[in-house]
Amino acid sequence: MRERPDNSQPLDAFIARKAEIDTMLDRLKTLSDDHFDTSPEEVNWGHVGTLSHYAELLKRITDAAFHEGEHAL
Repeated sequence: MRERPDNSQPLDAFIARKAEIDTMLDRLKTLSDDHFDTSPEEVNWGHVGTLSHYAELLKRITDAAFHEGEHAL
């Protein structure tokens, strides 16, 4: 029987990256819950553009993660 290679270093790096992502997601969720620090009276087309840009970047991530869009198999 062949021995498994030691994957402790890549596993540690994976867990560290996952923790980074979890932190970013938590921060984004908090910001979203607070309407991206914008009150309804202040909303303008610049805010819409900013959120559109955020959505575009997040779509690229979700498309890659879920094999959708240009990443579809």
